[in-house]
Formats: sequence, structure tokens, C-alpha cells
Amino acid sequence: MLLDTASLYFRAYFGVPESVTAPDGTPVNAVRGLLDFIARLVHDHRPDALVACMDADWRPAWRVELIPSYKAHRVAEETPEGPDAEVVPDTLAPQVPVIEEVLDALGIARAEAAGYEADDVIGTLTHRADGPVDIVTGDRDLFQLVDDARGVRVLYPVKGMGTLAAFDGAALRAKYGVDGAGYADLALLRGDPSDGLPGVAGIGEKTAAKLIAAYGGLPGILAAVEDPRSGLTPAQRRRLAEARPYLAVAPTVVRVADDVPLAGQDATLPRAPKDPRRLAELAGRWGLGGSLQRLLAALPR
Repeated sequence: MLLDTASLYFRAYFGVPESVTAPDGTPVNAVRGLLDFIARLVHDHRPDALVACMDADWRPAWRVELIPSYKAHRVAEETPEGPDAEVVPDTLAPQVPVIEEVLDALGIARAEAAGYEADDVIGTLTHRADGPVDIVTGDRDLFQLVDDARGVRVLYPVKGMGTLAAFDGAALRAKYGVDGAGYADLALLRGDPSDGLPGVAGIGEKTAAKLIAAYGGLPGILAAVEDPRSGLTPAQRRRLAEARPYLAVAPTVVRVADDVPLAGQDATLPRAPKDPRRLAELAGRWGLGGSLQRLLAALPR
């Protein structure tokens, strides 16, 4: 089981009221919400291994160089020298180091790599896996990793962790008209305002799916643009031709990397905390209460 950790703690932050605080009044709603999420996932799905995948770089320069608008709307107005700072609620940012400390004390593996997003870490670990993989994320970009032959599916939160939509190939085809292999092409043709991807003008989700079905993917679609005998409408041919500069670089930006340099680690789900003393200190300092206890109770199962 691979967690898109930032996606989940953002969801926890907005789903759990800020009135959930540490003894000193500091909000810990994201911390406790994430622990409850993981407890529910472990209880319901019983994974053998689990990795909390992190964003070492939420907006990698190599993606921005290709498409400058990539996630540009999420950049804080004032940033220090160095990588762009993401707009994060003031009461969420201080909770992220606490989340990391608690996961480390529990012994739940974390993975990140400089210059890459959590999506790329997930893509690499999925590529390396020798068994079924469940990816837990609220980010549709990771639908491209769905692979029935390898047992890779996405568990997409619909309402908290209590209601998860399981996306395998059949579910993707039913909802989007493509399978995992076609989803990246669908996304780059359709565009995605949440990621600053412009897409191709006039090509929406349904049209993109029809083009992929007809021509097999982006290379086939671009070949059809050059073939006067293809079934493209004049408007589609013109719009795709005009979008060639974007379509030349978009695949590199949209497709999840599967070759991120990651150190080897033991991702086995712990049955007991790795550092009980440190975990007790953190539980007392931050008032983790029932959320932590529910996760501890789920681990031995």
C-alpha cells in the first residue's frame, strides 16, 4: 500500500475541525485525521507493506521548465530564494513535521527523493513491486498507474477513508473511457486547471477518450493529424496541429516517473512501534489520543 501522504493530510486538515488541538491549543487536526485514515486503511485492507510517500519537491524545476504554468497558481506570492513555496494553510504547515516524526516513531516507512513529487515516488515503487499494489490518493493523476495485469489499483477517497472508490481497469473504462495506460494521454489532452495544464483547446474529456480509442494514444493521434485520410474533423485537426508545441513536452510533465533514485528500505508494516518511548513523548506533547490508539490497535491485526 502506497500513500500519497500530502493528498491525505490535506484532506484530513479540511475534514477534521481545527478545534482538535494539542494540550497547548495548537491545532493537530491534520495529524490526528491522517492517523485515523491510516488506521482505517490498515484495518480494512491489511496490507503487508506500507509506505508513506512524500513530496520532496512539489513543483519540480524540470517540469516547470517544460510547462511554466505547471502548478503556478499554487505558488505563494512571496517566496524565499530557492524552490517555490506552496500555498499551505498557516495552521497546516507546522503539522507536517509532526506527522513525519510520528510515522518515524511508529516505524511506518517514508520515502521521498530530491527533485521529485510523491507521485514519482509512488510510480517508482509501483514499478519495482513484485506483487499487487494499492495506491491511496485523492489525485486523479495516479490513475495512469492502474494495471490489471500487475494488480495495481487506486483507492480514491470519496468521503473520508470510510468510503473509497476502488479504480481498476474496468472502473476507469466505465468512468473515463480509457484504461490506466491511456489515462495520461487523456489528462494532457483534456488539460487540468488544478495542475496548470492548458490541454488542447476544444478537446474535452469525452472527445479525448474517443480520440485515444480511435488512434491508440497520443502518437497515433499526432500521426492522424498528418494523414488527410484520417477521421479527424477539420476543427480537431487544426486544434491539435496548433497545440503541437504543448503536446511535444506535455507527456514528460504529465507522466509519472518510474525511475526515481530511492534508497532501499524495509516497508513491512510494523506490528508494534519502532520507538515506543519517542512515540509516547509525541503522543503526550501533541495530544494524539484515540487516533494513535486506533492505529496501534490496527497494526497487530
